[in-house]
Amino acid sequence: MTWPEEMVFMGKEAFYYTKCPGIGGQIKRLYTDFVVEEILNDGGICEAKAFLSGETSYEQLKIPEKPAGKDYLHLDLEKINKDLHSVIKQMSRFLQASGKRIGYAGIKDKRAVTCQRISIWNPDVKLVENFHPGGIRLRNAEWSNEKIDLGMHKGNRFTLTIRDIGLEKDEAEKRVLDCFKEMEGGIANFFGEQRFGGIRAVSHLVGKEIVKGNLENAAMLYLAAGSEGEEPEVKEARANLAKTMDFRAALKAFPQKYRYERAMLNALCHDPKDFAAALQAIPLRLRFLFTHAFQSHLYNEILRERIRQGIGFKALEGEPQEGGIALGLLAGYESSFSPGKVGEIERAVMGKEDVSFADFKLEKLEECSSRGARRKIMIVPEKLCLLETGDDNVFKGKRFCTVSFDLGKGAYATVVLNEILKNPEAIP
Repeated sequence: MTWPEEMVFMGKEAFYYTKCPGIGGQIKRLYTDFVVEEILNDGGICEAKAFLSGETSYEQLKIPEKPAGKDYLHLDLEKINKDLHSVIKQMSRFLQASGKRIGYAGIKDKRAVTCQRISIWNPDVKLVENFHPGGIRLRNAEWSNEKIDLGMHKGNRFTLTIRDIGLEKDEAEKRVLDCFKEMEGGIANFFGEQRFGGIRAVSHLVGKEIVKGNLENAAMLYLAAGSEGEEPEVKEARANLAKTMDFRAALKAFPQKYRYERAMLNALCHDPKDFAAALQAIPLRLRFLFTHAFQSHLYNEILRERIRQGIGFKALEGEPQEGGIALGLLAGYESSFSPGKVGEIERAVMGKEDVSFADFKLEKLEECSSRGARRKIMIVPEKLCLLETGDDNVFKGKRFCTVSFDLGKGAYATVVLNEILKNPEAIP
């Protein structure tokens, strides 16, 4: 692969399912503008409290005595501007226990206030009670005989504030309520921008190269592909690496907080030709997310084309479905095409990307292989509510708007926000 002097990815395709005009604006200007509260299987809400109320003191956690046969301690974990995996790593070090002992139902946003239920197997109770670093709160301790694992929740409640709205209050409210009305019948269940790597949006590109067996391309895309939204020193480090392939210089240039890039560069300093080892220097969960991101990209493209061709959410004859709603393709080595018109779309999208189902059975980085799956192509946001509209104290002369809604697990709030804002540059 020939590397350009500067690899910069920017701009997003605007694609909306609803027809009503958007309100514009921006999201996540403050951490408290994006609140995610887990909906438990029994319908209860894991409520965020500390960081929304401005709480400054820490209420001492009290853990009840452990009953016989109940080895899992369940807790509410509230955090602000914290990555869940980093929190678990921090907890495991403090508790002097493997991170594998800590279970959770789903990964929440980093730049947000989030609250979710976690489990810890057989912890040292005193250490747990004394774990209260900045930006993290534990409460509602309860013993159980069951580990909390991925998917063991009903969904999430989102309370989101949109800022920098250049409309008058009445017009902003009208547009939001009109959009809510359209969404009552369901909207396209796209994967959100977070799936593709946030600012740089290169995860699916890295994933494609892994699936195609091009590990040098995959590693260099992850390391050298820049974005207009990145810090200047990091953008420069990536650009220089793309030009020079000087891994030692790049290792010196990347700030310490870029731990995955630095881990890969350390591996390449040891052996500049072993790009498999470089990719294996980052956690397995992240490597596998690259494959998932490429699957998600294919899924989104197929769903977009389905909508462009006027095919609804209801399954066509013979098409995989659940409750009458079509199941979109998440390509893998055990996948097969849908019959008829939808199958033609699936073939066309995969043909354009020059990828086959068999490619997902990887010879290199075998652990990133995927059997494939299906996913409902429609979601129905529930409990859509316009909470407040007013003058924005962050962007003077503009309006803010706070909305809330519930989504099932695996659905993205940014997909709903896209429909409300219709501003492609607002979603990170």
